[in-house]
Order: sequence, then C-alpha cells, then structure tokens
Amino acid sequence: MASQTHILCFVNNKGGSGKSTTCANIGYSLSSLGYKVLLIDGDMQLNLSLAYFEEEFVLETAKSEKNLYAAIKYQKDLSDYILSTRYPNIDMILSSTLMSSIEYELFTKWQREYILKNGLKKIVERNEYDYILIDSPPTLGGWVMNILCASHYMITPVEASPWGLFGLANLFDFLSDIKYVTPDLQMLGVCITKADTRKNYLKQTITALEELKHTYVFETYIKVDSSIEWSQENGRPVMDYKKSSRSAIEYLSLTKEVVSRVNQQQKH
Repeated sequence: MASQTHILCFVNNKGGSGKSTTCANIGYSLSSLGYKVLLIDGDMQLNLSLAYFEEEFVLETAKSEKNLYAAIKYQKDLSDYILSTRYPNIDMILSSTLMSSIEYELFTKWQREYILKNGLKKIVERNEYDYILIDSPPTLGGWVMNILCASHYMITPVEASPWGLFGLANLFDFLSDIKYVTPDLQMLGVCITKADTRKNYLKQTITALEELKHTYVFETYIKVDSSIEWSQENGRPVMDYKKSSRSAIEYLSLTKEVVSRVNQQQKH
C-alpha cells in the first residue's frame, strides 16, 4: 500500500482527449488493486460524475450545496462533500454545471491558487486515501492552476488523431509559466488514448510524443473500443461493465504503470 496520499490530476486543454474516461477507469483499477481512492470531478461537463452515478442523482447534486463548486466558492473543507460510490474503496466529490463560473468566483478570493489544496488539507493529513484523482476541464486558467497546485503528479491523456497533439505546446508553456506556484508538481507522463492501430495517426502520435524532451510516454495505450462507449452509456467504469474487454485490460495495465511511476518518483 501507498505510505501517503498521492494526488494525481488529469490535464489537457484540448477537449475529447479522454481525460474523464482515463481518470474514471484508472480510479476503478486502483481500487481493484487494493488502493483506496477519492475521485474529484473538476469539470462542469460532469463526465466523471456520470461514470459512477445515475444522471438524475448527478443533476440533483449539481443543483445542491453538496458539490465541488459550493465547496470552492465558500472555501470549505472538502471532507464534508465526499460521497460514497457503489464500489468499495472508491469515493467521489461530484461536480456542478456552475463550475462554468468558477473563474469569476476565484477572482475575488485571497490566495486563490491554493483554495483546492487547502480544501484537501485535512483529507490528506488523515491519510485516508492512497490516491486522490482529479479530473480537470479542457481549459487553462485559474481553476486548472488550482488543480495543479493541489496535485503531486500530472497525467496528460492525448488522443491519437490528426488534432490530438493540438494545443499541447500551450499546455507546456502554461506549466512553465506557473512553475513558481507549483514547484513540487511532477509530470508523471502522457498516455495515448483512442488509438486505432489500423491508421497511421497512432504511429505519428507516438513518434511526435517521443521527440518531446523530458516527457515520459506510458507504454500502454488505450485503443478504440466500443466497450468504453457502452460502459459510459451504463454509467459504469469499463472494468466493471466488461472486465474481459480490451480496454478494461489496457486500463489495468496503464494503472500498474502509473503506480510504478509514482513509486519511482518517490525514490528520487
């Protein structure tokens, strides 16, 4: 087991990269390996929330005071916003469509870069979870800066498509610009998603990513698989929906890589 709580965020300013799907399924895979996990949905699109809860409940929670938006707006201890999922060892803090205005809320706060970090402080101090995974919106700004400041490691899912790498340079520039407030954040790696082995895009994506300096590319990539779409339709992680599916096996393999990388980084 992990000796401390590791906080990982999933960040890419390009939409459709598979952030929420990757966060949801790595979270489930971590629990299957015996780790206790807290998932935090930081995106107004609610995709991570919908991967674990029924739509009606998610929408009700989004309108209540029991979601991440309310916690950030009122700068509360996030312990009071944790909900149990149907799965053992997996809890979640749900998002809200009101997250669309979170940048405005942050603008008025003192030391606004650290509101999420401060909200997680008691949870981390209790060492209640082995891993906290945070899904971020496809933007770059004050809220994503908050997520990065609260995290120990960052994972960037990249879609294997002609436009998959679009905006990656902007993300790296953004990380460089905010290094002064995130000195301890480590780039854990880039994971390739929506890979179609029948097309040249995959090879081109791998080649382009491997040419990036100081960027680790996970060996496991997630291929296109209808099981992912069906699992999303049913509001379940793919490993729970169909454990024998190709994507379920790949996400478990990717998760083991993530754990190995975290352990390696700790030793350095």
